[in-house]
Amino acid sequence: MKIDHYARGGFNVSYEERVSPSELRSQRIKKAKSELKKAGLDAILVWKDENQRYLTDLRPQIIHGKSTCLNGALLIENEDPILFCSGGERDRVDRTMPWIKEVHTIPIIEEKALVNGLVRDILGPVLKKYKLEKAKIGLDESNIIFYKALEEHFPNLSIEDGDTPMQKARMLKLPGEIVMLEEATAIADAVCATAINSVQEGVRECDVAANAMHTLYTLGGEYSHVTTPFVASGEHMAPPNRICSDKIIRDGDLVFIDIGAAWNGYFGDMARTVYCGTQASFPSKEQINVYSAVYYGLQAGINEMRPGKTNKDSANALINEASKFGLGGRFLSLFIGHGVGIGANEPPYIGETLPGAPEYEFQPGMVFAVEPLIWIDGVRGGGGVRLEEMVLVTEDGPHIMSRTPFDERLITDK
Repeated sequence: MKIDHYARGGFNVSYEERVSPSELRSQRIKKAKSELKKAGLDAILVWKDENQRYLTDLRPQIIHGKSTCLNGALLIENEDPILFCSGGERDRVDRTMPWIKEVHTIPIIEEKALVNGLVRDILGPVLKKYKLEKAKIGLDESNIIFYKALEEHFPNLSIEDGDTPMQKARMLKLPGEIVMLEEATAIADAVCATAINSVQEGVRECDVAANAMHTLYTLGGEYSHVTTPFVASGEHMAPPNRICSDKIIRDGDLVFIDIGAAWNGYFGDMARTVYCGTQASFPSKEQINVYSAVYYGLQAGINEMRPGKTNKDSANALINEASKFGLGGRFLSLFIGHGVGIGANEPPYIGETLPGAPEYEFQPGMVFAVEPLIWIDGVRGGGGVRLEEMVLVTEDGPHIMSRTPFDERLITDK
């Protein structure tokens, strides 16, 4: 499939070839089975929403705080994925998802008696049917009640790491996945543009978020990149207030917007900081310096995102560039970039400072959101800036998928 590196449109149409969902689903399953085999597993049982969607394409209702205990899938090497779904999804699955050959209704995985019943009477017969009672099964994530029930009812089962094989399957994007990500990013750009156009003195952060979310749903987006849309103005970015509130945006404020979009299960994650000011007001020297440090650092970090370079090369280039503005040591204590795909936030990471952070070499097909954030205290109108781009690693180097302009008023010449 030829990749044109732009968003053609969200519909399957008769006048040009786009993505075949069935072909893409088959390709994803093939990749997951390959990683299953490499890991020496007999099966993988997944409960993370991004993993079950990768295998089955079920788009479920998302209930806050329940994303790993509502729906799951069992992957066996020579079988189609087996779906385990909540009762609220079952009728729709039976009627509209003919590629699912075996499906079982399950309870929410949290009440001990129901979880025991699930393992004994629903999952148990499936394991016996496929002769997996003594198998090596990878598990991506579960609560302790489910894990204990597995141990009780299937003491000869060997529970292994099933999340790492799924991460490896998802890390290098298929051509069809890149098309999905381009479309999601186009929606995210439109969402961000709506938010930027809503920024003016006297409106609230939550008003900006509301207008942006209207655009997201109008364009067919499923939900934002984060459950709580991130719009923070002025002093709310120093330190970052990672929500939107009823704070009134004022003249001279820096306003940060990070909402993004999900489309067809894939995420577009990009963000901008803009200045709220009339023609008579101008950003302060401190605001321009912080913005410029982040802006030029971002460009330097992205430039290193090419085969033969590593995530550490990218992070070091970004920090070194920001240091030219006296701010190399002022980044938020969080990674500088993360993988994006059918998961909103997934490995590999760039600039992770916590113990055990691995070094990865960039490979074609990796997709990242690169999002450095610097904040300094005591600046009138706020001294916090984050800028974020969606970046695809290609054989020729980085391809920036996001297109929302930067605020030229805040960029100084080097």
